[in-house]
Amino acid sequence: MGLIRLFRKKSPWLLHFDTGSCNGCSIEVVAALTPRYDIERFGMLAKGTPRHADILVVTGPITKQCLPRLIRIYEQMPEPKAVVAIGSCPASGSVFHDCYNVVWPLDKHIPVIAYVPGCPPKPEAIIDGLVKALARLK
Repeated sequence: MGLIRLFRKKSPWLLHFDTGSCNGCSIEVVAALTPRYDIERFGMLAKGTPRHADILVVTGPITKQCLPRLIRIYEQMPEPKAVVAIGSCPASGSVFHDCYNVVWPLDKHIPVIAYVPGCPPKPEAIIDGLVKALARLK
């Protein structure tokens, strides 16, 4: 079991969960995964299932409708796990902070290791936030 945890810390897999909105942060997350920014040099790889993911990347405002899904996805992830909130929406609601169906900040609902501020943040900032989350996993 110790070897499995060691390998998971050396090459974490990411799960991107977009809660909706403008998709600006989602575009930047996908840009960070391209060969131009080469996030794979840190061993990170995007996966489509929470059962294989180590880091949950959340973008967009957290709505009441998607909150139960987000919590369920978080609970399905194996330990050790981390959550990185990308953009201003998960942290403050951004332009959606007065909406009746937006609940923020994200860390009131699930533990967040790192926030990457910006609307949308640059891929370099996203990579920096993911590397800091990786360091905290170790």
